[in-house]
Order: sequence, then C-alpha cells, then structure tokens
Amino acid sequence: MSEFWRGKKVLITGAGGFIGSHLVESLHEQGAQVRAFVRYNSRNDPGLLSVLPAQVLADVEIIGGDLRDLNAIQTAMHGVSHVFHLGALIAIPYSYLHPAEVVEANIIGTLNILLAARDAGVERLVHTSTSEVYGTALRVPIDESHPLQGQSPYSASKIGADKLAESFYLSYQLPVVTLRPFNTFGPRQSARAVLPTIISQALVDKTIRLGNLDAKRDFTYVTDTVRGFLAAGSVVGVEGGVFNLGTGREIRIGDAADLIALKVGHQVDIVVDPTRLRPQKSEVLRLVSDNTHARDILGWSPQIELEAGLDHSIAWVRDNLRRYKPGTYEI
Repeated sequence: MSEFWRGKKVLITGAGGFIGSHLVESLHEQGAQVRAFVRYNSRNDPGLLSVLPAQVLADVEIIGGDLRDLNAIQTAMHGVSHVFHLGALIAIPYSYLHPAEVVEANIIGTLNILLAARDAGVERLVHTSTSEVYGTALRVPIDESHPLQGQSPYSASKIGADKLAESFYLSYQLPVVTLRPFNTFGPRQSARAVLPTIISQALVDKTIRLGNLDAKRDFTYVTDTVRGFLAAGSVVGVEGGVFNLGTGREIRIGDAADLIALKVGHQVDIVVDPTRLRPQKSEVLRLVSDNTHARDILGWSPQIELEAGLDHSIAWVRDNLRRYKPGTYEI
C-alpha cells in the first residue's frame, strides 16, 4: 500500500461506474478521503457504489449532479487536491442514436472539469480517454503517437475531450495527465461491454449472439487499470503526458467467446447478430497497445492475465446474473 494517498482529498467523477467504483474502493483502502460524483437521478441511485462494503460507503462522500453543470462541478471540486475524471457517456451504439447528448456530456462535461480544476488550483487532474480514439490500428502495437480517428460519435467526442485537456495543459499549465485504457474488463462490468455479454449468454443459453467476431481487442483487467490511475495521479513530473494502459496482447472476439464457453463448461453456438454490427466504416477492427511509455514513465505494467481475469469475471456474472439480460442487446 502506498502512503501517498493517505489523507489526500480526492474527487472522482463517474464514480458510480465500472472502473470508477473500483477506483473509489482502492483509494479508500489507501487512506484517501474520497468524494464521489455521480449522475443525479430521482431514485438516489449511486450506481455500482451500492455494491461496495458498507464500511467503505460510510466513509465516501457521494454528490449527485451533472457534468454539464459547471456550478455543480465547482462545488464538488471544492477543497480537493486530486481529481480523477472518469465521468462520460461511453456506449458506442448509444452514440450512433444520440450523438448530441454524447458530445455534451463528454466534451462540455470535460470542459467544465478543466475550468473548475484550473480555477481551484488542483495538484493533479487525471483525465480518462479511451483506446477507441485510435480507431482501427494503422500500425501495431499502437503507441501514443498513433493518429486519432473519430470512427464513431463517441470516439470523436473523446478526441475532442483529449484535445481540450491538452490545450489546458499548454495554455494554463493545468497539471493534467491523460490515460487511454484498452478495453478494461472485470467484475461489475455491464453487458454494454463484450465480455460480460458473452459470459451472461454462455451461462444461460446454448447460443451466443455477437457482432463482429473477427475484431481484435487488448483486454486489461480492472485492477491493473486502477493501478494505472493511481500512478498517473502520484508519479512526479508526468503532467501533460498521455499514457496507454494495455497488455500488448490481442485476442479475436470469436476466440474470446470460445475461451469463455470452455471455462463455463458447455458447448455453445456463436452466431453473428446483424443488429450488433457497427456501421461498416465505423467498425474498429484491431486495437492492441504499446504500453512502453506507461512502463517507463509511470512504472506501470499489467499483472493479471486474461485467463485469470475471465475466471473472476465469470464468477461475478454468475453470482449477479439478475443484473443482466442475457440475449438482449444492451446499447
């Protein structure tokens, strides 16, 4: 356990999400005072924070609001030294249907975070990007200098957010660090992502319905991604940097489905569901990370192999199957 975070006052946006909830838990374990910003709703539902142990939740300050409301962000950021900005609309299929909402949340929301962080004088802002900004690999493995390609409204919105973060570092010396996780997976992930989609179907059905089976992805286990966030928030002298968080190992989606079926323990048919396919020119066919920069500068490297991570993920979905709708296409 690092002593760096003990007593630090930290704000996490998107704290009720998959990675965000794991980050809240890890920072709490390391002694940080955590303020969790979640999207307000009338049910007072804090998202996946609700699955954290009661003793953790008792110590976490939860604030509801909207990233598009600058005043809400300024209020949430008051008195904190470090900000982890994970809040975003992240579903690619949803971005095809509602691009304006995605742009407002991801670009205007990020602008508000940057403005508030600049004015508050925070010590470090960690901004979350995505490997989707690279689009289909033009060369592999993908390093941070790879061209950015907006192949979906979602990826375009994240490119815009990344460039805003870059501009605030260059224009205002804002101490921001940008992370680009490659397909994080693990317990608590929703069926919006491909691996829980496969797992939930494999547990209850003999047919797995997917989109492009030939697309290749670099899957990074969630605890490894969280360690990358903690490093980006604490390592000295990395302001302005952009870092990939990936394993450098790729797997074809169809092969991942075969592996999961083997682990679940029964034969399945894997079929392509045309409704799950991205528009042809929007499909990202290959993402595999060059993580050299994160290894050399942040001292970060992945520790959990895909197979072990899948075991943990399968166990979570099996124990929480009520949270999933196997066979239903979740956008």
